[in-house]
Formats: sequence, structure tokens, C-alpha cells
Amino acid sequence: MKRTDDFQNRRQHLAGLTDEQLKERFWQLAEQIVNPLLDLGYKNTTPAIERSVLLRMGFSSLEVKPIVEGVIKKGLMKYGSGNVVWRLSKKLNISVRDAGIALAEGKYWDEVTNLFI
Repeated sequence: MKRTDDFQNRRQHLAGLTDEQLKERFWQLAEQIVNPLLDLGYKNTTPAIERSVLLRMGFSSLEVKPIVEGVIKKGLMKYGSGNVVWRLSKKLNISVRDAGIALAEGKYWDEVTNLFI
């Protein structure tokens, strides 16, 4: 079985482009593919992702669970749990670790809610 090669036909719209123009076209097409994925990443999250973020911020799994549950309960998931902890630390002028521990202990949830209103 012989394969019919239509490469020459499919490349006609690219034949007149220089290497630089081809490179530019490649990156334009790559952006068209990647931008929707980035958009999804910015706008959507899950409790598992939020736990992972907090774990990477240095919290233990025992500390992470009540923080993520509090973020969900307060309706702050769209802001991200790491962002919630970070903003609280800036507001109270304490370390991120101390802010996260306080949230895990049930403190400052009213202050956190007010940060995002």
C-alpha cells in the first residue's frame, strides 16, 4: 500500500514565509493552544490542589486540612488557600507560618473574610 503524500499541498500557505515568520507563527499557534489551559488554571481549583499548595508552603497535612476546610466554608476557594494565608500574614504583620497555624486553630476567619470583600 502506497501512502499518498499531500505535504506539498498542505504547506502551500507556509511556503512563502521566512524562518523568522515561521517561528513567529509557531509561537502564535502555541499561545492559542496554551492560553485556554492557563485560563482554566487561573480560574479553577480543587481542595486537593489547595492542600498541595499549602504543603509546598511548609505546612503539614494535619495543619492543611482545617485551613482548606475553612477556606471552603467561607467561600474563598476562588482566591486560593495560599493567597488567603499570605494576605492574612500581611494584614497582621506576622509570618505566613504563624498565619496558617492560627487559621488551622480556628482563629482570624472573620478577618480573612473581610480581606476579600
